[in-house]
Amino acid sequence: MGQKYLIDSNVIIDYAANRIPDKGSSFIEEIFENQFIISVITEIEVLGFDDFPHKIEAMENFVRLAQLIPLDEKITRQTIDLRRKYKKIKLGDAIIAATALVYQLTLLTRNVDDFKNINYLHLINPYEV
Repeated sequence: MGQKYLIDSNVIIDYAANRIPDKGSSFIEEIFENQFIISVITEIEVLGFDDFPHKIEAMENFVRLAQLIPLDEKITRQTIDLRRKYKKIKLGDAIIAATALVYQLTLLTRNVDDFKNINYLHLINPYEV
């Protein structure tokens, strides 16, 4: 697997809820086993999502397996640029997109519409794999 992926929050949440089709789940599992990368925003969103209170400990352990990319100066600058250029983008989405751009990662997300207009950002929707 030469390409590296940044996993969006909705993919982890949907995967935990068994909502992703089998082909997409298999694709995601291969990524989880080889190069599981998330933004600090994804950590915050996933662990702050309280629809699975009985799974919180499992989710915390799962997120610990990921390579976590924190906010840094490059991501901050790229986020500012994205917010200036794409006025309607939410802050969390801008940080995730900036992380993918700075680290040249393909973003794995269900919410393709939130990111589709961002130049040079590569996207994969696990529901459409």
